[in-house]
Amino acid sequence: MANTSDEFLLTGHAYVKGRASGILVASNLELSFWGGVNTLTGEIIDRHHDLSRKRLRGAILAIPAGRGSCSGSTAMLELILNGMGPSAILFERREDILTLGVMIAEEIFGKNLPVITLGPTKFKEILKQNGRLVYVQDGTISDKELPEPLSVESRDDDLRCGVQLSSLDHSILQGAYGEASKVSMRIILRMAELLGAQELMDVTQVHVDGCVYTGPGSLAFAERLRDLGGKVRVPTTLNSISVDQKRWRKLGVNPTPGEAAEKLGKAYTDMGARPTFTCAPYLLDSAPKLGEQVAWAESNAVVYANSVLGARTMKYPDFLDISIALTGRAPKGGPHVEENRKASLIVKLGFSLISVDDAFYPLLGYQVGILSGSRIPAVVGIDSLKPSNDDLKAFGASFATTSSAPMFHMVGVTPEAPDLDAVIVEGQDIPHFQVDLDDLVSCWDKLNSAMKNPQPVDLVSLGNPHFSFAEVRKFAKLCRGQVKNKDVSVVITCGRSTHSLASQAGLVTELEGFGVRFLNDTCWCMIDEPIVSRATSNSIMTNSGKYSHYGPGITGRYFYFDSLAGCAAVAIRGGHGGSKPLWLR
Repeated sequence: MANTSDEFLLTGHAYVKGRASGILVASNLELSFWGGVNTLTGEIIDRHHDLSRKRLRGAILAIPAGRGSCSGSTAMLELILNGMGPSAILFERREDILTLGVMIAEEIFGKNLPVITLGPTKFKEILKQNGRLVYVQDGTISDKELPEPLSVESRDDDLRCGVQLSSLDHSILQGAYGEASKVSMRIILRMAELLGAQELMDVTQVHVDGCVYTGPGSLAFAERLRDLGGKVRVPTTLNSISVDQKRWRKLGVNPTPGEAAEKLGKAYTDMGARPTFTCAPYLLDSAPKLGEQVAWAESNAVVYANSVLGARTMKYPDFLDISIALTGRAPKGGPHVEENRKASLIVKLGFSLISVDDAFYPLLGYQVGILSGSRIPAVVGIDSLKPSNDDLKAFGASFATTSSAPMFHMVGVTPEAPDLDAVIVEGQDIPHFQVDLDDLVSCWDKLNSAMKNPQPVDLVSLGNPHFSFAEVRKFAKLCRGQVKNKDVSVVITCGRSTHSLASQAGLVTELEGFGVRFLNDTCWCMIDEPIVSRATSNSIMTNSGKYSHYGPGITGRYFYFDSLAGCAAVAIRGGHGGSKPLWLR
């Protein structure tokens, strides 16, 4: 129940200034705008969120921060350009990804939406006002209409952020390297102020997530930079796009979004990026080495790069990624800096297992992400299980779904954590958490949404993140000598490089003989009709914790989550999923 009697006046830091009013829609739970909000309607479609089915249009949204995908910035831009976004956003703490989307709307399209950070105490106060009409003016929030400022500052004031610029930075900002680089430097400097970075730094490579088509805004942004003469200054790879670029017409994809997605991919390759089109760039031969300074977007890729490879990158929002690629310069802060890579909580297992299957790691990553929020965890007690790189990939993707942290440490497993002392600050009081089997059972139940309305499986979806060669080989072994059920479709998404290796090994031919369809270039969070039909009430099955979380909101279907072996079993026999593995019972 909203508090409707007490007057209130709160102030915070306005990262984007402006004036707005609306009904307060508030939650103490982080929200991913990519996969969690419908950009055409403004509805919150994350069915695991307490604001599910609420509409953002015209509201004042208050959440602690975002979480999940780096594409939240593109979703925010599309909401603003569609007129379906909130009137203002109030955060508890600094929020990089969603704020960047608002900044792009202002810098490129002249659209304004106030963004204010309140801090923990004031954020608790604003939660009490949920449901009330509130007014915003720059960094002030009240229950009464606020006076307009006497003068309006130039947007150039946002660049007075105390960042020490090199001679190269000055030259770029003055237009010496072209208009696209100049615009990109403005965006980088606005984000540097948000991040509290005091200087910029060189990076050796960029992975761009903004190449996924989310709507006309994402295409207009990329084509604007391309038409301004933008060319990447460092090696740049591209994330998954919205379609299989070579086969989308044969697959029957609607020509309108299909052609737009193809144009978007072309805009980025025109600027010099490699058409890698994979959400698992760590599987490429260009993957960075331990200690290498890079600028990657795509949440699972950022977490893997920092945690498993030991490279150094922030969790860069879409749009900032290409801006860095066009300048070769990035804010020096976050996980780029050694002291910001330390763990700020410790998570221990409250049980002992001799062996697990591959469903264990997405479940554990999901729970650790919930416990972590924006903090970097050190996970203790996994080393004896000897997780593979694919296990760490699955853990990281689920972790990045429920957490906004850019990395994790796994003691005795990941390269910077040979022991616990190596990843914590000596003498610092660090909170400890324990994960019990009951916690993983709860995660299993959340991800198996189909158990609420049991329907037979008609689609087994694999490859979120993109399958590795080892995963293709493992699935081929599980299906060898078997016959696929006629009522179940099986689709694997993977990058072009992995597909080529699997083809050379004969695995693609073998699996296609079983009845598997392969898709390249795209990934499950972007796939819709006709691969995923909304005309059926049957369920989808996957081994991806990430897709099990986002899938119900994206597709309108219920999901079964299981191990890869469990997915293979249903592909062969048909029917239902949802049976817990022995180690979890």
